Amino acid sequence: MKKIIEVKELKTIFGDKVVHDGLNLSINNGEIYGLLGPSGCGKTTLLREIVMLEKIHSGTVHILEKDLNHINVNEAQDLRQQWGVLFQFGALFSSLTLAQNIALPLQEYTDLNDKMINEIVAFKLNIVGLKVSDAILYPSQISGGMKKKAALARALALDPKLLFLDEPTSGLDPISARDFDKLIVNLRDLLKLTIVMVSHDLKSIHNTMDRFAIIDDKKIVYEGSLDNISSIHSEFVNTFFGGDI
Repeated sequence: MKKIIEVKELKTIFGDKVVHDGLNLSINNGEIYGLLGPSGCGKTTLLREIVMLEKIHSGTVHILEKDLNHINVNEAQDLRQQWGVLFQFGALFSSLTLAQNIALPLQEYTDLNDKMINEIVAFKLNIVGLKVSDAILYPSQISGGMKKKAALARALALDPKLLFLDEPTSGLDPISARDFDKLIVNLRDLLKLTIVMVSHDLKSIHNTMDRFAIIDDKKIVYEGSLDNISSIHSEFVNTFFGGDI
């Protein structure tokens, strides 16, 4: 299976604090891949490094056949347009309607006319389970679940190959969280996406992930599916998965 992301010997240091000390993982095309681990282990930091929001201290990240250590500004910009990111709290612009939030990347990075942009916005709202009538609402007027869906629609605006999700079910009630799990899997299948997600939601891990990496004590202590997790001797694994392994 083709690897779409490879992380090799990644080291992350902030001041005198070592967050990652030689991470290695690989993500295959078309899979839903999780980043798991105890609080403070650097899951979101790793995600931010992969999407070029944090600089890499040492090691390499290859994504879509590009080495992030050896790309120019134009190549970096081209890469960014090939992925979408759903931040933990949505990060919608509060002064813009949902439609304007979703339209923004299309206005910034394409030459499409307003009619075409409006049609794309309506389509993106539909595929994440929102109504076209929701387009005129502002973030302050909608629920947490709707904010997540609107932010997801924006992340999909440019038809990305890759989708990065940071705690996508965080803050949602159990029913909304499971609906979001189904949405993630359906979008992967419908749009042929590769999805990388940070999560601590055990049911979401069971429902969505093909494989995952567990970061603990600055290293990857496990990479694979749930099938073989019981072979790992880790305090985090024992506590987190409990009787489910």
